Amino acid sequence: MAGTTRHDARRRRRSTGAARAGAIACAAVLAAVGITGSALAAEGGGDDLVEGTPCTVTARACVDKDARTAWLIHGGRVTHGPVDIGLGADGQETPKGTFTVQWKNKDHRSAEFGGEPMPYSVFFAPGGIAFHEGDPDHPSAGCVHLRYDDAVTFFEDLQVGDEVQVH
Repeated sequence: MAGTTRHDARRRRRSTGAARAGAIACAAVLAAVGITGSALAAEGGGDDLVEGTPCTVTARACVDKDARTAWLIHGGRVTHGPVDIGLGADGQETPKGTFTVQWKNKDHRSAEFGGEPMPYSVFFAPGGIAFHEGDPDHPSAGCVHLRYDDAVTFFEDLQVGDEVQVH
């Protein structure tokens, strides 16, 4: 260490010690967060699924595209369903994701499809995607078809701002 003084060597030891102490403190914080995160995951951490559905407890409406079924949920419990549903046709698939109810119209008519009736519409996804009365055995243009009684129940139960999960 040619050209360095004892003062320089002491400063280097202090800064190395401070860096080491900082690294140890950082590791301790990360370990604590990891432990807490593991505990939350073990307790569910807000990702609890509603029994019998693929949806979390925050959902008010749940759609399982693979099973072609839907449910209404309140307080983490199924209040209606499972019910049979119709989904979007090939090329017009019902989108997957988490959405919120945007608006409702009991007597809606489609502007896109020549005024076709869409009774008891509950709009929840971009592109005019809604739950509405329709034959579950016939594909839609992306909407979720429900039998009459189920459409009425979904319309009456869901409110603007409610969460809809589509899996």
